[in-house]
Amino acid sequence: MTTAVNWRKSSYSGGGEGNNCVEIANLPTHIAIRDSKTPTRATLTFPTGAFTAFVRALKTTGTPDN
Repeated sequence: MTTAVNWRKSSYSGGGEGNNCVEIANLPTHIAIRDSKTPTRATLTFPTGAFTAFVRALKTTGTPDN
């Protein structure tokens, strides 16, 4: 049985159709990531804890625009 995956884009995905972004989906034990320009191609999956730590590190470090 296949379960529907709810993909979502960042609010920072830009104007227009917002296709210059990655999308993420919460799976039961992992986070899936795909390129919004080519959604039917391969996805990357990470354990939820690893992805959470990655995002936390990004927020702590910041970006050049901050």
